[in-house]
Amino acid sequence: MERKPRIALLIDADNVSRDGVEQALANLSTVGDASIRRAYGDWFDTRLKRWEPLLRSARIRSVQQFGYTKGKNATDMALTIDAVSLLFTERPDGFAIVSSDADFTPLVMHLREHGVDVYGYGSPKTPKPFRDACTTFVALTAAEKAAAVPEVKRAEDATAILTKAVRAKADKTGWARVQAIRQAVGAKSSFDPKTYGSATLSKLLVATGRFEIRNEGTPAAAVREKAGG
Repeated sequence: MERKPRIALLIDADNVSRDGVEQALANLSTVGDASIRRAYGDWFDTRLKRWEPLLRSARIRSVQQFGYTKGKNATDMALTIDAVSLLFTERPDGFAIVSSDADFTPLVMHLREHGVDVYGYGSPKTPKPFRDACTTFVALTAAEKAAAVPEVKRAEDATAILTKAVRAKADKTGWARVQAIRQAVGAKSSFDPKTYGSATLSKLLVATGRFEIRNEGTPAAAVREKAGG
């Protein structure tokens, strides 16, 4: 069984509602395992008092951040520093950033440059630069649960982009590591296997019928084009 991607969930509690975080958690469960969960804010602020039950039940670690200077957002800085630190220490497969603040756009770009997916969650009015920078962005609303992905396409519809990525990353014997393919397609667009009806990239590669796979479900998983494909 293929390991689910390990996700670091970082929440800007000064910028989103508790209800929005509940929606993000429900959606994120379809993406990977959010084993790292942190929420940033001034927890002495009475406006954040109602978060306590969610922090306990969802096993979210609260990170206290005082506002040292009026008008400056120390919470953003704390979240950004932790994200960069986690990138090189815990090395998660991806990050989920729950915020509607476009100031996180450079952070998202930095994380993606280092080969990890970034799943953004925020209000429908979240500025376009932040939305576009994320691998996938989900708009959260109070009225309904966030949809996991847009309309599902056929696996065959992904053949062209996957074939190009496999050929670009293949070794002399034609084999390409699935992890390298994931980075290649993720760097170019908001490519998501679920859009094509597959839970993981490995399953999508197999579903196209164009590739053979070895070591499926392990970090060493690799594929190559079938003969005559």
